[in-house]
Amino acid sequence: MSTPQNSTKEYTLYTGQTIPAVGLGTWQSTNEEAYEAVLNAIKAGYKHIDTAACYGNEEPVGRAIRDSGIPRSELFVTTKIWGTDHTRPKQALQTSLDKLGLDYVDLYLMHWPVPLNPNGNHALFPTLPDGNRDISQDWDFIKTYDLMQDLIPEGKVKAIGVSNFSLTNLKKLLDAPTTKIKPALNQVELHPLLPQPELVKFAKANDIVMAAYSPLGSTSSPLLKDETIVKIAEKYQASPATILISWALWRGTVVLPKSVSSKRIQTNLKTITLEDEDGETLNNIHKVKGNTRFVLPNWFPFVVFDEIV
Repeated sequence: MSTPQNSTKEYTLYTGQTIPAVGLGTWQSTNEEAYEAVLNAIKAGYKHIDTAACYGNEEPVGRAIRDSGIPRSELFVTTKIWGTDHTRPKQALQTSLDKLGLDYVDLYLMHWPVPLNPNGNHALFPTLPDGNRDISQDWDFIKTYDLMQDLIPEGKVKAIGVSNFSLTNLKKLLDAPTTKIKPALNQVELHPLLPQPELVKFAKANDIVMAAYSPLGSTSSPLLKDETIVKIAEKYQASPATILISWALWRGTVVLPKSVSSKRIQTNLKTITLEDEDGETLNNIHKVKGNTRFVLPNWFPFVVFDEIV
């Protein structure tokens, strides 16, 4: 039985870039937490850091990257454009770069396929009088992505991609006549209670890498106590978290576990090689327990997730 080891696995994007299979997620991290987490992660051996404009922590993330002493060329950095900036990707990217203190990012993602009113009552989450999000009705994600494509020749992004794209919306984007540069990656919620096999299969067939956020579920997720996962963890003498992260790699996806604990950051990088039998067992948990999506904001009336696959 293999002993958990620091993952050195990488995937190759169709652009030719290599992306480390395990990255550090920084969602819901305060400035101080994000700084310490990124610094600890790089010290532990992480080469992939994931942030976003909406997280509000690009400045400390970038500061930690610089303070780590690791050459920028040895790190893979991802950030994302938020909905209120969908009409102005060039300006949004520059704002992110200025906060990060970097000349470029390796991957720039559309955070959600939902354009929000850039002149609404809140910089990030504009709302209507009825409480629903103030969604721009005269814009769509096809137009946003078209503008994102113009960022590539400028050299400030190495690749572009999407996040939270369902099979329906991903197909719509690829079929759009304006899409000349296909997304290199689609970052979505993936774990044994939401494996989305058809989306993963489609992405692979189209040479689009899938990345898993919330791979351990949410704060109150039952995954770490699931009897099937615990049993497999006992077999490998590893933690349930190690099994879940290793399963993501077994599936051929990037995985982005988020933590602000130095110890968990270190252990989240350590993976094992799952036997196919156990990988398939984890694949099938949702067939018994049902599909559960832990990240489901209200985007009414825009349909982000029209199916669970």
